[in-house]
Amino acid sequence: MSSVTLSRLSTLTLSVTQLGRLPRLLDSLPTLPTPKATVMSADVPVLFREPYVQSGYRPVGQDWRCYFLSLFQCHNESLNVWTHLLAVPAILLRFSVLAGGAGLTLEAASLPLFLYVLSSVTYLSCSVAAHLLQSHSELAHYSFFFLDYVGVAVYQYGCSLGHYFYCSKPTWRDSSVGAAYLPGAALLAWLSCTGCCFAKLRYRRPYPPRRKICQLIPTSLAYILDISPVAYRLVVGSWDEPALAFHALQVAFFLLAAFFFSCPVPERLFPGKCDIVGQGHQIFHVFLVMCTVFQLEAIFRDFLVQRHTVVEVHGRQSLLLASSSFFILVLCSALTAMFMRKCVQRQLQRRSE
Repeated sequence: MSSVTLSRLSTLTLSVTQLGRLPRLLDSLPTLPTPKATVMSADVPVLFREPYVQSGYRPVGQDWRCYFLSLFQCHNESLNVWTHLLAVPAILLRFSVLAGGAGLTLEAASLPLFLYVLSSVTYLSCSVAAHLLQSHSELAHYSFFFLDYVGVAVYQYGCSLGHYFYCSKPTWRDSSVGAAYLPGAALLAWLSCTGCCFAKLRYRRPYPPRRKICQLIPTSLAYILDISPVAYRLVVGSWDEPALAFHALQVAFFLLAAFFFSCPVPERLFPGKCDIVGQGHQIFHVFLVMCTVFQLEAIFRDFLVQRHTVVEVHGRQSLLLASSSFFILVLCSALTAMFMRKCVQRQLQRRSE
């Protein structure tokens, strides 16, 4: 037998051997969890159940990989994840287009704008992590929703920076509200995080109305203060201003989002019919993303008007101090969430003893 034939036979044998190994190689690749991908509400602990949502739950206690891969499955959190996940590149892409067209660079005048965009991406990313991974365990459920509340606080203060430095009128800044605006916005953002974390820790499902009160009072006060320079402009400003229509739209979408966050509709009217698509929280996510999209457009247009005078009007030191306080708020909110997580760990440890 010639050496060429032997070479071909050995190559064929090697190929067959490799094909024989292929099933084992495929088995080692990540795969979606197929057995019992979703279960009914009665099959998960009460903590993980949502009112009027009867199916589409992911089983608790699976490997972490299962929850990461559930991104590509259909369950009752899918839309909550994807609405905010897709919003992240959309916001970044739109900002890059706006910034490129305006020749934007990172400097004192534009620092609040960059922090606003960072805060938007932060709250969206924290929300994605919470809805995607919270079903792993009781500790994970609390931990990731505490992280979600940190994202909310960061976004609140990021909005206040953009509204104050680019969207406010001199007459409003000279008022008592304007004078206390930035410190008050930082305090209320932290209280929003603290109030939501405390309500989550303190109350068990089925949640009493007091839980919503603990959440809504600080977050509502924070929003009323954060939006006050925009509200003032909507009342006294000229509708010829290019940003004002976008401001009106961001307010309208936020109010719609707040309604669906507070009220479990339409699933309350059609129990079990909105398990995968149509939950109030999913609609809340959509309207909140729309609010952020129009808010970005409004703030950027105001920035273009103010960019050459913002340092002169507010002072470089004021811009840098307010921007530094953004990271202080992030730290305080993160420490609060970590403290609340420690409380959950102690509760779980006492329960297991």
